[in-house]
Amino acid sequence: MGNARNLAFWLVLLMLVVALFNVVGGNQSSMASDERDYSEFMRNVEAGAVSSVYINGEKVSYTMADGTELYAINPGDADLPTKLVDQGVSFKGKAQKQSGFQSLLITFLPFVLIIGVWIFFMNRMQGGGKGGAMGFGKSKAKLLTEKAGRVTFDDVAGIDEAKEELEEIVEFLRNPQKYSRLGGKIPKGALLVGPPGTGKTLLARAIAGEAGVPFFTISGSDFVEMFVGVGASRVRDMFEQAKKNAPCIVFIDEIDAVGRARGAGYGGGNDEREQTLNQLLVEMDGFEANEGVIIVAATNRRDVLDPALLRPGRFDRQVTVPNPDIKGREKILGVHARKIPLGPAVDLRIIARGTPGFSGADLANLVNEAALMAARIGRNVVTMIDFEAAKDKVMMGAERRSMVMTPEQKEMTAYHEAGHAIVGITLPKCDPVYKATIIPRGSALGMVMSLPEMDRLNMFKDECHQRIAMTMAGKAAEIIKYGADQVSNGPAGDIQQASGLARAMILRWGMSDKVGNIDYAEAHEGYQGNTSGLSMSASTKEMVEQEVKDFIQAGYERAYKILEDNNVEFERLAQGLLEYETLTGDEIKRVMKGELPQVDEAEEVADAAPSVMAVPKTRKRKLDAPKADTPKSDDPDTSE
Repeated sequence: MGNARNLAFWLVLLMLVVALFNVVGGNQSSMASDERDYSEFMRNVEAGAVSSVYINGEKVSYTMADGTELYAINPGDADLPTKLVDQGVSFKGKAQKQSGFQSLLITFLPFVLIIGVWIFFMNRMQGGGKGGAMGFGKSKAKLLTEKAGRVTFDDVAGIDEAKEELEEIVEFLRNPQKYSRLGGKIPKGALLVGPPGTGKTLLARAIAGEAGVPFFTISGSDFVEMFVGVGASRVRDMFEQAKKNAPCIVFIDEIDAVGRARGAGYGGGNDEREQTLNQLLVEMDGFEANEGVIIVAATNRRDVLDPALLRPGRFDRQVTVPNPDIKGREKILGVHARKIPLGPAVDLRIIARGTPGFSGADLANLVNEAALMAARIGRNVVTMIDFEAAKDKVMMGAERRSMVMTPEQKEMTAYHEAGHAIVGITLPKCDPVYKATIIPRGSALGMVMSLPEMDRLNMFKDECHQRIAMTMAGKAAEIIKYGADQVSNGPAGDIQQASGLARAMILRWGMSDKVGNIDYAEAHEGYQGNTSGLSMSASTKEMVEQEVKDFIQAGYERAYKILEDNNVEFERLAQGLLEYETLTGDEIKRVMKGELPQVDEAEEVADAAPSVMAVPKTRKRKLDAPKADTPKSDDPDTSE
């Protein structure tokens, strides 16, 4: 519809330009003759040098005796025909009628064009809002009427409690007598709170699909404009539309764009965003009741919202939409797996168990990546191998086998990752090692991935200390193998991760006996582990930094001792990573015992097909051939 209006505008504009050109240019069309002064024309007439004359209004075209065609403009000589008759010059003429319409068109058409172009571009600057260029204050809420591709609660999985809360709102809209007979009132608002990707917007679309009532959707940023008062005007217009269509649902996505706490920014009470928030508060629960209008909003920043927005009477229900547990992940995988053909050996529960902490969006991406990998290879169905490869890509990044690494860099990476793996396996509170690789992935030259056996709800002090030790094991491994002077910048990411965990233990979780049970980071939005912006004395800050240093140093020393005590296993695992490049958790344990990694059926399938699995295709050959006879290339790219 918008494209049709734009096309019509440009067609009308083109027609007006053509008309103006014809009117102005028609009277001044190019002729073969040249213009002469009127006095020269009269001298030629009196001299008998003019053979014929054609009078067209003010323009007098004449032909000389030698055939030359010229013209002149009559300045208003009414006696010209008489003079031509007296001189015996043949002439003919045409009366020029200057219509009032043409005069008006020539006079006002340029102004009309300028005003039209200005209106058009002002309308485009305002996003084509209702009412054209003067419709700044009109609401941008869209009425959602999905006929095909409608989302229902059957398409939402893994967040059963949140779904039940919203199903009750939908049921209230369908059958209000069921609740009102006991004096219950319909909730005025429901706030969906949760991390990114957990399905808040999907839940809102499911409400639209199930409710059977008008459903308006708008983003929080659509209220904010550069013009003062526009946001408040749009809020009023949105609620006016909603009242006309009551009972209905209004969904505001990312409400934190307009609902942040007042007084926290610049401009005080005159801030445009705060005026918009004030109008929203009044419309939701002011003197005039909005019966039948339910506001559903979504945000992942509940902590920055204004307290007046969160009180009962405005958002009566705050529905938490968390990351799914193992059962929820299995259901979500089942929803997304409906659209792809699965192989007979695919077990979604195994995939769900290996993806702790994944959100609904992460799981959807995992299924999509598995389907793409299967299609890239040419399979007709998606197998478990494809899901494993997709999980590695999502969790660790895409492989960069084309990256050129020298043998020394590859060896240092192998010992670095072997140190992480050895300490992670030795310490009981560390998560089980899932996979170790020295194939560059993302920005890392190598990686050791750990996955918890079950969903983790708490973090314990001894567990945190063991995690710091595992994190610092890479640097300890490099120093043990190459000496303190040859340590690389590879542990930079490990040091950053260990520092962040140590500061969280001390500043937020009260796990330091010296600092005590004080949350220094509570009132500092955007805290990223930097103590320079925290409100604490210089002595406390110094104590915090010393405690962070002690935590990290203790973890480093613990990792160093474990690697020295398990030096044989450490050396075996490093050599195993150099030879096989990627090892799973069970394979790591076998290599540490001096055994060869076993090749299961899945890996043989991977060897037979050009898979993108993290299993090197040379593994089977290396296992079958004696180690001494196996050629070892200096070019890491030949391991393909």
